[in-house]
Amino acid sequence: MIKKLLNNQSRSIASAAVILGAASLISRVLGLIRDRVLAGQFGAGNELDIYYAAFRIPDLVYSLLVAGAISAGFIPIFIDYLNKGKTKENSDHWYLANSVLNIMTVSLIVICFLASIFTSLLVKLVAPGFSPDKLAATVELTRVMFLAPIFLGLSAVLGGILQSFRRFFVYSLGPIMYNLGIIFGALVLVRYYGLLGLSYGVVIGAFWHMAIQVPAAYMCGFRWKPVFDFRFKGVKRILKVMPPRVLSLTLSHINFWIITIIASFLAVGSIAVYNLAHNIWSFPLGVFGISFVLAAFPKLSETAQKNDLANFVKTFSLTARQILFFTLPAMVFFIVLRAQIVRVILGTGRFDWQDTVLTLETLAFFSLALFAEALILLLLRGFFAWEDTKTPFLIGLIATVIRLSLAWFFSRILGVSGLALGFSIGSLIYFFLLFIALRKKIGALDEYRIFVSGIKMLFASLGAGIAAYITLNILAPLVNMNTGLGIFTQGFLAGLVGILIYFFLSWLLRLKELNLFLSSLFSRLPWKKFPVEIREDNGR
Repeated sequence: MIKKLLNNQSRSIASAAVILGAASLISRVLGLIRDRVLAGQFGAGNELDIYYAAFRIPDLVYSLLVAGAISAGFIPIFIDYLNKGKTKENSDHWYLANSVLNIMTVSLIVICFLASIFTSLLVKLVAPGFSPDKLAATVELTRVMFLAPIFLGLSAVLGGILQSFRRFFVYSLGPIMYNLGIIFGALVLVRYYGLLGLSYGVVIGAFWHMAIQVPAAYMCGFRWKPVFDFRFKGVKRILKVMPPRVLSLTLSHINFWIITIIASFLAVGSIAVYNLAHNIWSFPLGVFGISFVLAAFPKLSETAQKNDLANFVKTFSLTARQILFFTLPAMVFFIVLRAQIVRVILGTGRFDWQDTVLTLETLAFFSLALFAEALILLLLRGFFAWEDTKTPFLIGLIATVIRLSLAWFFSRILGVSGLALGFSIGSLIYFFLLFIALRKKIGALDEYRIFVSGIKMLFASLGAGIAAYITLNILAPLVNMNTGLGIFTQGFLAGLVGILIYFFLSWLLRLKELNLFLSSLFSRLPWKKFPVEIREDNGR
């Protein structure tokens, strides 16, 4: 049974997205539980400001060295070698994997060690508005967290192997283990080590993230070897596409870094409110956006490596429409149900009503760009599949300037929620620029079908949102709004009505994305099998 799970291979994008989406749902729920535990224990105050600020630098190290290499270069190039038919244990794709794994691990150890020495200076750049006591505590937490990128780097290479072999089930368990580690730190280690226990939880979660993927990678054929070959052609190809991607990720972190700086000069708790709202907003982004993007990336890479433009566009269009099918209603529901969502998830302990109001306002502005942010991830993978990282960097540079300028401007007027509004407007602009650039690069992207389907989905989403809003008002006098159970009941029933109306309107509008989702979902059940791949190919 365990061997079967480890070797489970997804045969279509939709079925892979169902697996990734289900696992992401569990992971995101654990993430919300994590945030509820943190909010209840510390409130939106100094402690969480310290914790989230401490996260920034280790996360930057991971993103620049690991995410840049894996997302932009390793998976497409590893798939290219894999498709050449070299299946022996010592073949080129395993030689590439070992070289990347070893080079990355050593690089992370050296950089994290050096960064731990200069943590005091680095933390002052992240949160210059902190008092000396807050800075000292942030430095202490940051130094412990520098162990996490090392484990996550190992995990990223193993995860890249699993994605290339379409072993999405085990790959999807990594984030679940990561959140369990953080929750363990918040519930258990904090009792013994205080705020420092949160950092230990992050490190434990990163280790579990790596460990869960080792057996599956081994069963794919990976065997570790002490290889450090910078001159290998595949490594050179990764190093070639990596710098622009690293610069793009640097821009992303500069965005968060400067927003953190701006927030550090706003009211106490602004950093915590921004991060908590961002984490809630990331829930549908991870479940519906990232899941489809990760599921589609191997196929996009395969078609690009074969220069199969027709199937590349077909895969891109199908994935974009599936993303819109879920993110557009999620955007509407998060705006309509924002108060219920925030209060149910975070409304406990020291997280008071004022914290709730600030967070729900910030969440509403974040939600405006949910669909755009998900499609940005798909567009970026579209460029990466063709081993083009320069174009996304140049566009990202423009988008970062716009985002930060708007965030600063609106924060002067609206406070912390203005940061989210500026971020969202910048995301919309970023999306349009990327779409135009990718269309110019490869030609038509089936945009007419994407646009028509998107309009139908938006219409269905607005109808569902109106139904949810009416239900909220009907239920308000019928439940006890002063209790968590009453608020949950109101929000849950309103959301359920909205979802049912959305599916009904999607059926009336004959959205094929609904049929594809249902067929992919039920194909995972043991008593019912649908020809998902046929539906994807012929149902369009």
